[in-house]
Amino acid sequence: MTRSVYVTGIDRGDGRQVVELGVMELLTRHVDRVGVFRPLVHEGPDRLYELLRARYRLAQPADSVYGISYEEAAALQAERGTDELVSRLVDRFHQVAREYEYVLVLGSDYADTSLPDELALNARLANEFGAAVIPVVGGQGQEAESVRAEARNAYRAYTTLGCDVVALVVNRVAPEQRTAIVERLAARLPVPCYALPEDGSLSAPTVGQIVQALGAEILLGDDSGLARDARDFVFGGAMLPTFLQALTPGCLVVTPGDRADLVIGSLAAHSAGAPSIAGVLLTLHERPGPDIMALAARLAPGTPVVSVPGGSFPTAAELFAIEGKLNAASPRKAETALGLFERHVDTAELTDRVSVARSGRVTPMMFEHELIERSRAGRRRVVLPEGTEERVLRAADVLLRRDVCDLTLLGEEEAIRKRAADLAIDLADAQIIDPQTSALRERFAELYATLRSHKGVSYELAYDVVADVSYFGTLMVQEGLADGMVSGAVHSTAATIRPAFEIIKTQPGAQIVSSVFFMCLADRVLVYGDCAVNPDPNAEQLADIAIQSATTAARFGVEPRIAMLSYSTGTSGSGADVDKVRKATELVRERRPDLLVEGPIQYDAAVDAAVARTKLPDSEVAGKATVLIFPDLNTGNNTYKAVQRSAGAVAVGPVLQGLRKPVNDLSRGALVQDIVNTVAITAIQAQGAEPGAGHTA
Repeated sequence: MTRSVYVTGIDRGDGRQVVELGVMELLTRHVDRVGVFRPLVHEGPDRLYELLRARYRLAQPADSVYGISYEEAAALQAERGTDELVSRLVDRFHQVAREYEYVLVLGSDYADTSLPDELALNARLANEFGAAVIPVVGGQGQEAESVRAEARNAYRAYTTLGCDVVALVVNRVAPEQRTAIVERLAARLPVPCYALPEDGSLSAPTVGQIVQALGAEILLGDDSGLARDARDFVFGGAMLPTFLQALTPGCLVVTPGDRADLVIGSLAAHSAGAPSIAGVLLTLHERPGPDIMALAARLAPGTPVVSVPGGSFPTAAELFAIEGKLNAASPRKAETALGLFERHVDTAELTDRVSVARSGRVTPMMFEHELIERSRAGRRRVVLPEGTEERVLRAADVLLRRDVCDLTLLGEEEAIRKRAADLAIDLADAQIIDPQTSALRERFAELYATLRSHKGVSYELAYDVVADVSYFGTLMVQEGLADGMVSGAVHSTAATIRPAFEIIKTQPGAQIVSSVFFMCLADRVLVYGDCAVNPDPNAEQLADIAIQSATTAARFGVEPRIAMLSYSTGTSGSGADVDKVRKATELVRERRPDLLVEGPIQYDAAVDAAVARTKLPDSEVAGKATVLIFPDLNTGNNTYKAVQRSAGAVAVGPVLQGLRKPVNDLSRGALVQDIVNTVAITAIQAQGAEPGAGHTA
């Protein structure tokens, strides 16, 4: 039977989209097929659904998401009664429920509707759908006692109408009152009550949203600039020295278009990082001349400069009426919202309350969610040596907004902050260290000289070496100032791994350092090794790679069943290459008799049950292998790329194994999400997680 959860409210302005997004994130961690249903919809685009569709790759047909419009609902209710309206919506809901394991229902928004007793209608629908109910209460601008009373009233209203209220969320409360509100509600209500604090960055509109709302003309700026949050408005009128003192971080400068001095002054301040602004809005349809605009473009590339025809006063009135919204065009707001939800909601408790049963399939998205969740659960610090690289900064932005781990960025601080400001990334919660000027440089030089004295490395040479970001980051890990390191977006694999070999070295029992990729297929996760480090391992090394890979697989929730791959299966072939794999298989069995291993075996016999029944009918591994060990780098690297490109698999890695402390290398073509995943994996490795936790593939 399909299960469902109904997120609803009692009035408008509760910021419920944060909760709806958070619940969707929770559901997609555990369930493969999640549907969305909004019983009542306004005309025009549905911003939240478009965000859900883009973020969670929903294939659900758009016409199945909605019941009927508010206008149709009001007319139907007036003409034929509430029962007919409810019957129509129940039919629409069950059309969705038949196709999905779980359905998230988005309740009505109490905005510009003519429906009588909207709360009772939401309650009736939740009951008819058989849905668990999560009411959301807005707490903006209210004292703790007022919020408590409103939350109790909401709980009583829905339970009195027969709803199965499984939890209650109070949203947008004053941060300093959150704890008191939670304590008072916990003492008075029989269900879990969560309170989310007001976050100004969620209510702040982006420059792009302002442009759309005002119908402004874009004179300068790129997509990154338009994605910046306008956290304040500063209206220009004073002389430049006084005006500059009024600028605030993230402000939108509003000035008449003929004040070229204020335009250039504010952009110069942004370029210097004192402070970084969201952009410039020119009024009166005036604009500076081409020379000034050319200078503006050079001063702050990407920073928006936009123009409106109105004067400052009417423009101000419009600006203060605009509120930031979650939508597909503002993915960073979504990350902030999820971070807020996950920090203040006990997601494990809520998962149990809404009765989400874990799916037997493990999709790529579910695997990625699991990484984020486990990384957050045992917080660690990861150092990123490539602190000025755009993809690394964008990944850092996601990690910080989602509260996944602590971060240290390496590089010249001014350059990092300026690049971050240009990308509208807030690094307030990140540590930034410049190896060239850090007080740690001397300490690290002494340590490195001692470690490499057998190679003739002097203190003077070491002092130069440790200023390199890769060496500096590795020494931070070695000294416990960071728990792991991720690099390689712009550095070569050798530049990332060599310092680890020299400083961190291999863990006891490991002969070599090797790597695996987590290959996230449509319905399962496979582990491929070694596809990135060792060109042609011998039998002993191949056995070591298999054992390491099995340990890594178990640590990340994949039950290890090892296939030692070759072009021959069983005893059907011979030759040096096959003999190497056969010997490696025997060594694995000797060293780790607890592991299931088969080899030599061909790839099809390893993963396809039908082929396995023909070639190795009695094998415990054939047809259901989860850890696939390739005989050499040429085979492994080409295979993982072929599967990635041809089968649409998500390849997470390479993940290095065999080091005493985690250091991981990125592909130089790594996407932002690849970096996020690798950082999460590194943090989990640093936790020393027990094998066997998590999913079983």
